[in-house]
Amino acid sequence: MITQVTETTDVVDHVLGEWARAYPDLDMSPVGILGRVQRIASVTSARLDRNLEVHGITRSEFDVLGALVRADRPLRASEVVFTTMLSGASVTKISDSLSRRGLLERHKSERDGRVVLLTPTDAGRALVDRELPRRLDDDRQVLDGLDDAERAALTTLLRKVSLSLGE
Repeated sequence: MITQVTETTDVVDHVLGEWARAYPDLDMSPVGILGRVQRIASVTSARLDRNLEVHGITRSEFDVLGALVRADRPLRASEVVFTTMLSGASVTKISDSLSRRGLLERHKSERDGRVVLLTPTDAGRALVDRELPRRLDDDRQVLDGLDDAERAALTTLLRKVSLSLGE
């Protein structure tokens, strides 16, 4: 039996109902929370992917450029790994691609010539300048149903869950 998605239920409620029928003795409440977090992340990521595709850039490439633009100095690849949560190999591959397209520059560190520092070019910065406000508008629309107090409470709760994951 497929449950109907209504104004007060969502696809996660449908999935929870199926799991509860299949495993009635298990507490499925984590699915209600983490399933929604995953769904929100998946839908908003897909929207961002579609919007960035027009510019010939991926979400991961945008994340790397964003890390570089918001930094107040050139970054080592390991710092980009930390702030974007991408793998070192991914950051290397992405920075190579962005460099070839003129969106970032690589420089040897003056202190240690073995260290490569990454900085956005003017074109890379312009792309972030253009896309970030549109992305924030899309994200705001997702959160439009929440008032300021609800947003603050959700932020606090999600931070608490995020911190429980550790590094």
